[in-house]
Amino acid sequence: MNLVPSAPAPVLAAAPGEAADPPVPAACEGREWVVEAHGCDAAALADRTRLAALFDRMVAELGLRPVAPAQWHTFPGPGGITGLCLLAESHLACHTFPEHGSLCLNLFCCRLRPEWDYAARLAEMFGATGVRVRALDRPYAAP
Repeated sequence: MNLVPSAPAPVLAAAPGEAADPPVPAACEGREWVVEAHGCDAAALADRTRLAALFDRMVAELGLRPVAPAQWHTFPGPGGITGLCLLAESHLACHTFPEHGSLCLNLFCCRLRPEWDYAARLAEMFGATGVRVRALDRPYAAP
């Protein structure tokens, strides 16, 4: 097994004099984004540094809060890479399939976040020619 942590991620907390996140209201719901990108560059999908840069960009642009460094597993031969970042607000995960030119991405946040332009970012960073995004609302209270 080849688990490699990325560089230490900062654990974001409220600075002195700065307001912390408010408590989650009882009727709150989170959102999960399930993303498939196709037509990606195979070499980019096998490059852990490039995948770590994707995670870093998402963390910065969406204001995510990692609680530990991302973990990475690189499969042997022509296989891809699996990455997971545990977030204070849930998780960010990716799986790449260089032999198919595809990247699967999953982000779950317990608090709503702004929409992110997955298609533009994945085209820019991995050469994706097609991106499908499904956003799933995740209610916490029983219906």
